[in-house]
Amino acid sequence: MRRPGTGTTPAVPRQLDRRAADPGAHPSTGPAVTDGADAAGGAGEVRRSARSGAVGLVGAAVNGALGFLLTVVIVRGFGTDGSGALFTAIGVVSILGAICCAGADTALVWALPRRRPGVDGDAARLLPVALLPVLGLTGLVAAVGTLTADRLAPVFFAGSDGPTLLRLAFLALPVTVAMTVLLAAVRAVRPVTAVVGIQYVLVPLARPVLLLATVATGAGVAVGFGGWLLPVALAVVAAAVLLVRPLGLLAGARLRPDRADWRTLWGFALPRAVSAAIDASSMWVGVLLTAALAGADESGVFGAVGRYALAGLLIMQGLRVAVAPQLSRLLGQGRTAEAALVYRRVTVVTILLSWPAYLLLAVFAPAFLSLFGDGFTAGAAPLAVLAGAMLVNSGVGIVQTMLLMSGNSARHLQATLVGLALTVGLGFLLVPGHGALGAAYAWTAGVVAENVLAAVAARVVIGEPLLTRSVGWAAAGAGGGAAVVAVLSALVAGRGVAGLAVALVALAVAAAGLLLDRRVRRTVRAAVTMLRPRPA
Repeated sequence: MRRPGTGTTPAVPRQLDRRAADPGAHPSTGPAVTDGADAAGGAGEVRRSARSGAVGLVGAAVNGALGFLLTVVIVRGFGTDGSGALFTAIGVVSILGAICCAGADTALVWALPRRRPGVDGDAARLLPVALLPVLGLTGLVAAVGTLTADRLAPVFFAGSDGPTLLRLAFLALPVTVAMTVLLAAVRAVRPVTAVVGIQYVLVPLARPVLLLATVATGAGVAVGFGGWLLPVALAVVAAAVLLVRPLGLLAGARLRPDRADWRTLWGFALPRAVSAAIDASSMWVGVLLTAALAGADESGVFGAVGRYALAGLLIMQGLRVAVAPQLSRLLGQGRTAEAALVYRRVTVVTILLSWPAYLLLAVFAPAFLSLFGDGFTAGAAPLAVLAGAMLVNSGVGIVQTMLLMSGNSARHLQATLVGLALTVGLGFLLVPGHGALGAAYAWTAGVVAENVLAAVAARVVIGEPLLTRSVGWAAAGAGGGAAVVAVLSALVAGRGVAGLAVALVALAVAAAGLLLDRRVRRTVRAAVTMLRPRPA
């Protein structure tokens, strides 16, 4: 149940890396830094990572803003019942799509950079190795699901549109899986701007536009879901076009794989399949459970408040994208103290920027939810509960990335399994009687358990202190200060829009005052330096 945007791949056994024959190479870091030339090369890699991280940060921000716009369009255009049904259908595609990918997307991100691209290279051979099995599996799932949609629909959908929505979801699975795998290949062989342009801009921009058109024409939920799915097909075409040149697909590149190609890619992909499915299903499990146990109305509320909660993770997502390669390099070279320092710096920045936002979400939940309409104000309590979960999530920072970059994906999987088990188990107990609030409690328990277990495992693996006094002071300052401002503003002006406006003005004044402190300015400069694009 790793939060969206982890964006990392685990360390790979040495025997699977073609560079392992070089005694000075590490499977995740490349040639060891042994002299001035190598050090200069390593510095160039860090600069390239910073540039990619900055692009990823901007892309994540754009994606988050467009995703929030999409949520507003859905909940205001289709109401609680309609949005609940639409969120449920999206959840089916998201969860089954991640399962059917079976880790092949992550495997391509790892394997393609280790192959020779172009007509005379061996990179293109991995494309059918990744695509054919997952498309075969997905086609089978889609066929079975389409045939049984009428029987399955009443479990998740209360309205007459249920069978149509479920049938559309199953029919769209092969295209969704193809998009995911092809975009992973693009990420491996093209600059990061290519993936950002498709996945973070093209798809999320097209969706609210098409949904707005659906609402304006008075079409139903099924047509709206079709509008949500259409950009996936556009992304498949765009990704395929971007792969033609670097892989030499139309210039005679060999596509027939060897037996070793199958062993290499799927030996990596299969262990990642389980955790990838859990990653994608983190929020959607709660939506589907709520739909099945409490109805579409409650699932619509939970889906809306869940989007608010996840939107606050954009800061951590952008920072994670920026520093994950750096962490991998430092840990691969045994420089654990420096890796821990980078982790603490990122965590401090994450807390300073995220905790005030989540405390505002908790205190002024009615104001935020009023944007969705009157039917969603009942989600104030669930939103406050989820905001508490995200305080823990952001409070431990990129600890899950730290764990993965150390090569301990098995421990990470253990943490995600415990979190998922808690979410599902408590969901069955709490959702029938408490609806969206019960789902929020169940998801919160899973999030907290997963992050605590990951933090403990990372501390043991790294062998360096991760959550130190500096992190504690950041939490106390950002959390305590924001809490005082939010509570006082609520007492003066209420928990509605007026109180939120007062709190925002007060926090802005407080932030300007904090920038007068030399230590705060130094922390901000460090974060900017870490993310600033520089020529390689």
